[in-house]
Order: sequence, then structure tokens, then C-alpha cells
Amino acid sequence: MKRRPPHSGFTLIEMIVTVALVAIIASVATPFIKLHLQREKERELKAALVAIRTAIDAYKRSGDEGLIARSADSTGYPHSLNELVTGVVNQRDPKGRKIYFLRRIPRDPMASLPSSPPEETWGKRSYASEADNPVEGEDVYDVYSLSDKTGTNGIPYREW
Repeated sequence: MKRRPPHSGFTLIEMIVTVALVAIIASVATPFIKLHLQREKERELKAALVAIRTAIDAYKRSGDEGLIARSADSTGYPHSLNELVTGVVNQRDPKGRKIYFLRRIPRDPMASLPSSPPEETWGKRSYASEADNPVEGEDVYDVYSLSDKTGTNGIPYREW
């Protein structure tokens, strides 16, 4: 018959070593987790910029092909981002159906105000403004992030 030791369990030293090892592992892993989260947001930002810019270009191309009615003095770019979602009447469709360019406006993942509507999270550049100094105007030629932060590649998000 085997006898059990009178006190079974962990010693205080074993517990301290275990807690210290867990703390060291957590302190090493935290920067990697933060970097991973930042890169994930950057991927979302790139995808959102590509989606919006592609929709703006498709809108312009549709206008150039005569699918969208526009005035002679118009640049051919949408007046707002919402116009890409709400759609415009196809001039060549006998039933007057609309052409839609986006299902929804993606939110800027770098935006600091999560409660604002997605279209307000983007900076908008009109066709008449300079690339170095984007200004909103009568149309939307391009979009950019309003974030003041810099990406992991060293380029500010506003310049992506």
C-alpha cells in the first residue's frame, strides 16, 4: 500500500516561476499582436480605397460612354460618394433602370469617429484641386484617409 504525501500541490516557488514565465511570454507577444492588428487595418484601408476608386472610375467611364446624363460643363465625376450607392439612371435602358457602382460605402478603418456615417470618414478631392493640396468641390475625383497616422511602410495614410 502506497502512502500519499501529507501535502500535495504546487509550492510557492513553482507558482512564482509559472506566473513569471506567463508574464514574459505575454510581454513578448503583445507588440506582435498590435502589429498584426495594424496590418489588418491597413489591408482594410487598401481594399476600401481600391473599391471606391474603382467605382469612381466606372462612374466616369459610364458618363464618357453616354450611359449617364451629364451637362456639358460637368467633369463626369460623381457629385458625392452616395451617388455611387444610390445609382444613376441608365440613359440607354428603355425601362430607365439605374446603374449602381457600389453596394455600400466602406468605412475608413483608420477613422477616429466610429459613430459618423461612412461617407464622412473619407477626405474627398475634387477634380479641380491639386494633388498636393486636396480640396472638396463640386465632384468627387478621389478619396483619401483623414488619419494623421503613418503606416508600417512609413507613408502617411493620407497619401495612400
